[in-house]
Amino acid sequence: MKKLFSILAIAAMVFAGTSNVNATAVQSLPTSVQSLSSAATVTIIQEEEASTATESKGFHQELKQRFIEGGPGFMGIVLLCLILGLAIAIERIIYLNLSTTNTSKLASSVEDALNSGGVEAAKEVCRNTKGPVASIYYQGLDRADESIDAAEKAVVSYGGVQMGQLEKNVSWISLFIALAPMLGFMGTVIGMIQAFDKIQAAGDMNPSLVAGGIKVALLTTVFGLIVAIILQIFYNYIVAKIDSIVNNMEDASITLIDMLVDYKNNK
Repeated sequence: MKKLFSILAIAAMVFAGTSNVNATAVQSLPTSVQSLSSAATVTIIQEEEASTATESKGFHQELKQRFIEGGPGFMGIVLLCLILGLAIAIERIIYLNLSTTNTSKLASSVEDALNSGGVEAAKEVCRNTKGPVASIYYQGLDRADESIDAAEKAVVSYGGVQMGQLEKNVSWISLFIALAPMLGFMGTVIGMIQAFDKIQAAGDMNPSLVAGGIKVALLTTVFGLIVAIILQIFYNYIVAKIDSIVNNMEDASITLIDMLVDYKNNK
């Protein structure tokens, strides 16, 4: 028991001596070292406050700040590509959705009208139905009195016209998809050139001189790629929708020719 108390007493004396030595050492430091330590502490506190302020910013504020930092020149052009591309994409999506029809229901209605009331009744059904399939049916029925070959040629020709209507302005979306990252890369090159111009003018490799140009370069590249990705998603959806409508048009055209053949044979 006495040994335990002796060990604890020695440990307490050593700890007290170490604390006194550290306090004396800190007091004996030069004024410049103490001021440097204080400056480092203030810098750390400022960095923590800056990081906290950055985290508290909203997404829109952060996006607006990055957009301004990227420069109004190229960033404005990239934003214009996004606006025009989205406008065309939304217009095409609305048009394609309105052009989508239930081809099996339309074919059944046309066949019933053709068997009960003849060609004119079938044409009336097509007039009252929207979409490219109904327009193709109408053109084929309009030439049904001539011959099956004439009706088939009319269906094929008008099918090409309707396909062109479906694909209208889609090429502009692909143009903006290619143009947005190219503008971003151009901003990258110009930002790097500006950075090297600043280095040449200063005659010194100062990181702060290079940081601004590189930052602008990276921001323009990032925004250009984001615009291209967004428009690419819409473009793929539009192309898939067009392919689906075109396939329905082809199937419906074959069904119409078969109906006209049966109508001619039973007439």
